[in-house]
Amino acid sequence: MIKRVGDVPERGKKYTLRPGAYAILPIGRRFLLTAETQRSIDIQLPGGGIDPGESSLQALYREVREEIGWSISQPLRLGAFRRFVFMPEYDLWAEKLCHVYVARPVRPLHAPSEPYHETLILDADDAIAALGNDGDRIFLEAYVSGRP
Repeated sequence: MIKRVGDVPERGKKYTLRPGAYAILPIGRRFLLTAETQRSIDIQLPGGGIDPGESSLQALYREVREEIGWSISQPLRLGAFRRFVFMPEYDLWAEKLCHVYVARPVRPLHAPSEPYHETLILDADDAIAALGNDGDRIFLEAYVSGRP
């Protein structure tokens, strides 16, 4: 069973499954993150939804390029978590199935092409404290501490 983090699903709400791929991107003891700034600032692991016909790895490469403008290599899947949220940009109640990878950042290619996203590089403690959802935080804490 995949661990649920965050809010319990609300009774009577229909949740749509939204699989996604997200990356822990270490640069020494610092980490590349994205800040989504449309409504309020939300710090996240770079990544996002897996489009129809796309593999989780294809989505990971695409989403990292869109959200932070970097190329990556050598992704390794660490695990997954799920969370139940309202996604206002889609007017959708979603069960997000979040596949988390660690990958090597290769180089910046361009500014983020995803609207309302900014690239951040934070040290480990600041990155963990800044992350806006418990699932991202759990995986980054485990990675930093060397836990599987």
